[in-house]
Amino acid sequence: MRIELIAVGTKPPRWVREGFQAYSERLGRGWRLRLTEVPAGAGRGSSNDRASAEYETQRLLRAVPPDRPCVVFDERGAALSTQQWAEHFERWRHQGGEVAMLIGGADGLGCAAHARADACWSLSPLTLPHMLVRLLVAEQVYRAWTLLSGHPYHRA
Repeated sequence: MRIELIAVGTKPPRWVREGFQAYSERLGRGWRLRLTEVPAGAGRGSSNDRASAEYETQRLLRAVPPDRPCVVFDERGAALSTQQWAEHFERWRHQGGEVAMLIGGADGLGCAAHARADACWSLSPLTLPHMLVRLLVAEQVYRAWTLLSGHPYHRA
């Protein structure tokens, strides 16, 4: 299973980099979690935050192969359990073994990301810092892998 996490932002704090790396290295044989970073847009505080989100979205989408299933993260998306994450990964594994997951920047994702997405998931109804989302996604990918592998890390 190859999971491509494509995220806005190129300078995560050290604890995010180290945490992401730790979870991605724990994945077992045949599983790979890779991070692709795209530069942020014009920045917060401008009068055109929506334009910044659209610009960042175009950068994210250029990194997604056209035939790959795609998930976007949004606080208004579907709230899935870890078991449901594992079920999706199992299905994708049998349908080519690849998925792209998109994390927007501080201004969120543009409409084109939602239009391209096969699914929109929420990690929480809270608005989370986009750098923290990387780490949470990595942990949940690892936890889903443990479920599918029968590893004792996951406790229901």
